[in-house]
Amino acid sequence: MDQNSKTKTVHGKALAQKTARSLPIAIKGIYTSHEFANFMSALMSDLIEGTVSPNIGNAACNAGGKLLKVCEMEYKYGTVGNHMKPKTLVLSLRESNDEAIQG
Repeated sequence: MDQNSKTKTVHGKALAQKTARSLPIAIKGIYTSHEFANFMSALMSDLIEGTVSPNIGNAACNAGGKLLKVCEMEYKYGTVGNHMKPKTLVLSLRESNDEAIQG
């Protein structure tokens, strides 16, 4: 067997490549705290099994931390919209097209 091969083996027998458990959750998107918890749990399992590289796991954890930070900031600093809609954090003021063209 080629030493540069990326196929994982145990005792000379090739192992089937497993799909990461966290992948289907990430593809659907993470919109709730339950989905986030399920994703992180699956990601931890994937990292331990080796189906996700440490670099990908690190990037996913960093992105998850940023997502939680946005939720925290929205809770602290967000404003309630019309008709008691959930709080929204306004990151920047949107200009109308006319103002943007003139500016």
